[in-house]
Amino acid sequence: MKKIGILFGQENSFPWAFIDRVRQKTGGTDIAAEPVRIDKVIQGEPCGYHVVIDRISQDVPFYRAWLKNAALTGTAVVNNPFWWSADEKFFNNALATKIGVAVPKTVLLPSHEVPPDTNANSFRNLAYPLDWDAIFEYVGWPAFFKPFAGGGWKNVYRLHNPEEFYRAYSETGQLVMMLQEEVKFDMYFRCYCIDQTGVRVMPYEPRHPYHLRYQTEWRAPREIIEQVEWGVRRLNEYLGYDLNTVEFAIRDGVPVAIDFCNPAPDAEVTSVGQANFDWVVDAVSEMAIRKAREHQPGRDNLTWGKFVQAAVARRELGEVR
Repeated sequence: MKKIGILFGQENSFPWAFIDRVRQKTGGTDIAAEPVRIDKVIQGEPCGYHVVIDRISQDVPFYRAWLKNAALTGTAVVNNPFWWSADEKFFNNALATKIGVAVPKTVLLPSHEVPPDTNANSFRNLAYPLDWDAIFEYVGWPAFFKPFAGGGWKNVYRLHNPEEFYRAYSETGQLVMMLQEEVKFDMYFRCYCIDQTGVRVMPYEPRHPYHLRYQTEWRAPREIIEQVEWGVRRLNEYLGYDLNTVEFAIRDGVPVAIDFCNPAPDAEVTSVGQANFDWVVDAVSEMAIRKAREHQPGRDNLTWGKFVQAAVARRELGEVR
C-alpha cells in the first residue's frame, strides 16, 4: 500500500481535511493518508512515505533536513525541499523579468549590520556608500521595504522618502532587504496553484486586516483573469512548485506579480473561506494521490522547474559536444 503523509505544525483545519479527502477518494484500498510520524532519522534510510506534503519545514530546520533525506530515498516531497531551500523572493522577481511576467521595480540591498564573523575586509567588493540616489530614482516613492527571503508580512515597511528609508534600514539588523516599487492597483488577486496546472483565482484585499482580506469582490474582465491564470502557471512551471500562491495586482489593466514565493500558503478555512478551502483540499489531495500512484522506487520523484531543467539540459548538451 502506498503511504501519503502530511507534515504540519499549528494548522487546525487543512491537514485533517486533506487526510479525510484522500481517504474518501481512495477508499483506503491502495493508498493510506496520515500525519507524518518521525521517531528516528538515519542517513540514507527511507522514511516510509511515498509522498509527503510539507507545511512546516520553513519554520523547523530539522524537518527540512529530514525531507531532503526522504527525497534522496525516493519520496515525492511537496514542495521540493532542495529548491525551496535555494529559492528567495528577489531571485523570483529576477526570473519573472526573463519569462514575460510583469513585476515591480526591485533592488537588493546588503544588511545594515554585518553578519557574524565578518569585518571590513569581507566587503571589499561592495561600494560604500551605495548609489542611493540612483536606487531611489529607479524604485520611486512610495516604496515597500521588505526581507528578500521573508514571509507573513514580517519586517515590511511602507516608505515615502529617503529619510524614512534610512530610519527603517537602521532597524533591520542583519536582514538582507529589498526595496520595491509600490504598485497602485485597481484590483488584487491571490491565486492558489496546485500541481502547476490547477489555478484558483481569489479576490483579495491586502489593505484590509488579515482576517478580512478574502472578504472582497473585484469585477474583472475575463481577459484579465486569463492573463492572471497564465502568469500563475508560468511562474510555477519555471520555479517548480507543486503547491504555491501567487499574488497579482492589476495596474491599468496589466497584472503585476507582487509575491509568488509562498510554498506553504495559508489554507485555513477560517481565513480563506469555505469555498476556497474546499477547492484547495480537493486539488492537493488529487495531486498527492496521483504522485503516490506514479511513484517509482529508486528514482528521483521530485518536481524540478523549467529554470533548473533548462540549466541541466544546457550542461548535458555542452558535455555531448
